Amino acid sequence: MTQAPLLLELYRRMATIRRAEERLSKLFADGEVPGFLHLSIGQEAVPVGVCAALERGDTVASTHRGHGHALAKGMALEGFFAEIMGRASGVCAGRGGSIHVADMSIGMLGANGIVGGGLPLATGSALAHQVKGRPNVAVAFFGDGAMAEGALHECLNLARLWQLPLVFVCENNGWGEFSPHERQFAAKLAALGAAFAIPYEEADGTDVEAVAAAARRRVEPARRGEGPQILECRTPRWRGHYEGDPQKYREPSNLDAARGQDALALAAARLAAQGVDAEALGAIERAITERIEAAVAAARAAAEPDFAAAVAGVYAEARAHA
Repeated sequence: MTQAPLLLELYRRMATIRRAEERLSKLFADGEVPGFLHLSIGQEAVPVGVCAALERGDTVASTHRGHGHALAKGMALEGFFAEIMGRASGVCAGRGGSIHVADMSIGMLGANGIVGGGLPLATGSALAHQVKGRPNVAVAFFGDGAMAEGALHECLNLARLWQLPLVFVCENNGWGEFSPHERQFAAKLAALGAAFAIPYEEADGTDVEAVAAAARRRVEPARRGEGPQILECRTPRWRGHYEGDPQKYREPSNLDAARGQDALALAAARLAAQGVDAEALGAIERAITERIEAAVAAARAAAEPDFAAAVAGVYAEARAHA
């Protein structure tokens, strides 16, 4: 079991993601977040556990449900909220929003609106680490809905052929958009890994300690040059595919069971057993709330992108042919 100081830090990171997304939900309902919003509430243990095994120079590619990955990798709350609220002070100058939030300075290659779209990005990043002789790894986060995508199979093949320092992390929440996983993919990820001779491990995605330990066991051999690794984390999806999704395709008992699996509650119970009192957790929560509210206030006060900045890099200047 993780020592209390480390588990307390993992709890703080998970709570930061949870409270940030809860705040985004309210902002979205109030019309302060443009575009779509896909929340990862309930899945916080996976990005936090995985990123606990990473170094700053390591890179991650995300999914459309990427807020947790961004914050776990170290994205500042100020730039995060400003970006999702479409402000010029955002980490992508307000151009990316929720589905494309990225920060190259910390190795966050970006969220992606295409199912499985982050897999080739992470594969390319792993190749760059290898070619340049860097002691870094790349992580490709993907959902179970991406298992049937050709990009996954292609990236598994290339990663194995070239022995890339790449860790495939599947956040299996049981749902590919609106359909159960078993109705979308006939095989198992473990069998897919075996077909490509890639080591595979499964972890309880509600247990941040278990995820962190498994992530270390997958990241370390990849960093040593032993080739790609696969980590599958079983984790609940509390919310719909998108914010506002009524989830009529789910039985109430399925939703209740998902919400009964709470990574924060599990970590809090373990901390209590290790002698961390409720006041310490309360202090963490209060500090997180203050930081989030300050970030929201700063975003509200920030300017929106002007037209010239918004279209920069979108259109090329027309030139007459000789």
